Amino acid sequence: MIQALISEIVLRKKEFENEQIATIYFGGGTPSVLNTDEIKMLIDTVCTNYNVVENPEITLEVNPDDLSEKRILEIAKSPVNRLSIGIQSFFEKDLKLMNRAHNAEEAKECLSIATRYFSNISIDLIYGIPNTTHEEWRENIQTALAFGVPHISSYALTVEPKTALESFIEKGIIDNVDDELAQEQFLILVDELDKAGFQHYELSNFGKEGFFSKNNTAYWQGKKYLGIGPSAHSFNGKQRGWNIANNALYIKKINAGDLPLEIEGLTVTDRYNEYVMTGLRTIWGVSFHKIKEEFGATFLAYLKMQAEKFILEDLLYIENETLKTTRKGKFLTDGIASDLFKLNLS
Repeated sequence: MIQALISEIVLRKKEFENEQIATIYFGGGTPSVLNTDEIKMLIDTVCTNYNVVENPEITLEVNPDDLSEKRILEIAKSPVNRLSIGIQSFFEKDLKLMNRAHNAEEAKECLSIATRYFSNISIDLIYGIPNTTHEEWRENIQTALAFGVPHISSYALTVEPKTALESFIEKGIIDNVDDELAQEQFLILVDELDKAGFQHYELSNFGKEGFFSKNNTAYWQGKKYLGIGPSAHSFNGKQRGWNIANNALYIKKINAGDLPLEIEGLTVTDRYNEYVMTGLRTIWGVSFHKIKEEFGATFLAYLKMQAEKFILEDLLYIENETLKTTRKGKFLTDGIASDLFKLNLS
């Protein structure tokens, strides 16, 4: 698999020959199973074949149960300079409900060690967990802040099909997810992190000055990205691509010199809808100037017309010719964005 990843990096370098690489992100699955030599080998391959900025952001996704002190020391000696740790919660009952491999003590212990070796750390927290009180949610947030992490990604609990959580809910063992509870806890999160000096720069992401995720910011700002490995997605501004998911088929195709890639062309309407969706989620909003320049006056008129009712309901507002969500509208961003979409007629 490592050799196949290296081969794909080399095979696709022409796609980015006129681009600068500012971030390298090891995500999806559990990339922390890679040893530091393998991580370095992949990074070296990128640096040899692409135009990489002097100090790229290099992120490794990890789980608390992976992070012994020895492992953290190994990663700290590698080119990786940012960790994204899947904490989810500091409460045992929450972790059991979500079927996480780590326990609450491991969550705290790994952060205690990791913050000694890394200054750039992001953690994930989940809100809207059934039977989690607002007081417990505040305690989760304050526990995270006590470790001094500069970035927090937080998401509402979703019930995926064919999971243990779905089965527990269907059997009545635990309550179903409550949207009202999730919204209340989202607003608690916004307020608590604002008081702690975090900027709410994207719907699910909060960072201190200088610690916004460069990798994810590139997605939301519509920049090109290259996804390497099974199931990885790519975007070049006008097309979206994704690799096949099957590991064995992926390796077989790469070894034959073929890219296991499916490509979908994006229409003007697709690109408009995508920009509205991603832009509205961020502090940068949806620029009327960009809409007019890239998509035309008809799209701009449509956007303004569709936005009117949300402005009257205090869910959207206009600032410097840019459409943004209000505090009240943030939790409803995705639903609002879908009402601003155009039908794909071109």
